[in-house]
Amino acid sequence: MTAPHRLSRADARRVAVRAQLLEADRPADLVGLVRHLTFLQLDPTASVAPNADLVAWSRLGAGYAPADLRAALDRRDLVELEALVRPAEDVALFAADMADWPGRGELRPWQWDRIAWVEANDACRRDILARLGASGPLLMRDLPDTCAVPWRSTGWTDGRNVEKLLGAMVARGEVAVAGRQGRERLWDLASRVYPDLPAIPAEEAARQRDERRLRALGIARAKAPEHPMEPQHVGSAGEPAVVEGVKGTWRVDPAYLDAPFAGRTALLSPFDRLVHDRKRALEIFGFEYQLEMYKPAAQRRWGYFALPVLHQDRLVGKIDATGDRAAGVLRVDAVHEDVPFTKAMTAAVRAELRSLARWLGLAPALPG
Repeated sequence: MTAPHRLSRADARRVAVRAQLLEADRPADLVGLVRHLTFLQLDPTASVAPNADLVAWSRLGAGYAPADLRAALDRRDLVELEALVRPAEDVALFAADMADWPGRGELRPWQWDRIAWVEANDACRRDILARLGASGPLLMRDLPDTCAVPWRSTGWTDGRNVEKLLGAMVARGEVAVAGRQGRERLWDLASRVYPDLPAIPAEEAARQRDERRLRALGIARAKAPEHPMEPQHVGSAGEPAVVEGVKGTWRVDPAYLDAPFAGRTALLSPFDRLVHDRKRALEIFGFEYQLEMYKPAAQRRWGYFALPVLHQDRLVGKIDATGDRAAGVLRVDAVHEDVPFTKAMTAAVRAELRSLARWLGLAPALPG
């Protein structure tokens, strides 16, 4: 058994920052960035900028343009899979799971319910496949709703039959997002969108996904609570580690250990993977954060879409900023300092805000 690496919190922070490509040396291109990070999360919130674009800008800088992402998707270098942009070749890592939808082994009651609902609406499923085969890509509103059994939910998805059926068909590997018309997704047969690559067997695919996730995170727990979009655990990938002052063991990618570190200042999306695991951010960075867009305004501490601030290897604050397109300004309502900013930190943060404003095509409206 390999003896655990013994890391200080500074060591752990630098591993995490290095793995997320947030050091001084920026990555060279968007597709290479996504291959390393494994995905960009799509989210419609654009209080400052859409998450995928903001994450890319935080790494690539002013040379990145949202059109680059659209072009990579149009070329099929990248594909959209369940609201995540992934390298096209990575679909092979999920093909076995698609074939075994909705899961393997002992299924849960909700999975049996999902199977029964899809089977009850098999005629509608076939209608959708036929329409896409003949005329795709198509918007969801152009697809027939011939469902015999409506989707029932106590939430906002109640009665959204085609939407829920398309979700199941994506998970089964039958249809895929082929592009967008404005904010609406265009749907097509998966065989026309995904590359024709052999499926990687399920056990090997899971191992590779764990390894790639750890390469993107640098340090993570072997086990973690389930997450609806992308797991935060890495299984047996990497090597064991303990972090000074933090309970339990971690898994670390040894490629990031004992390497020189050159940090910088960066403004991050609330969905950024450096901070997305809130427990890890608190344990390693001492950084408390909560996305407050769903809270009433009076209950917010940091702002609707507060941007975490990375300075060197520390998360040092949050920026309450809004891209006011109508007024043509990036409005900064507050800079929340988790630690007192030095003059150098203040200057670096203001420089990043000006850079963000230029990238957005807005004038910076900074506090005095």
